[in-house]
Amino acid sequence: MNKAELIEAIATRSNTTKAQTTAMLNGLLEVIQETMASGNDVQLVGFGTFSVTERASREGRNPATGVTMTIPAKKVVKFKPSKTLSDAAVSVKKTNAAKSTMPKQTDKKK
Repeated sequence: MNKAELIEAIATRSNTTKAQTTAMLNGLLEVIQETMASGNDVQLVGFGTFSVTERASREGRNPATGVTMTIPAKKVVKFKPSKTLSDAAVSVKKTNAAKSTMPKQTDKKK
């Protein structure tokens, strides 16, 4: 699902226009980005937590030349899904896996 599809789905469920929904979604994304840029986590109960952590510097290799180099430390964004979200995703995967492993029934006409 891309942003346009998400906006359409939210607008339909919330009985708002696409323009209103776009403004709300853009506002939400801006607030999350600004909060994380200031070093704070964003916790959405029932959905998950966005956080910024420091990744330590490490040694690596340039794949083209094979030369060893130091990869500098940097900040990275992490997302930890809530138990509710994880359970929902797992149940969907189990349902889809069960459907795909069932043998197909074919009607053979004689």
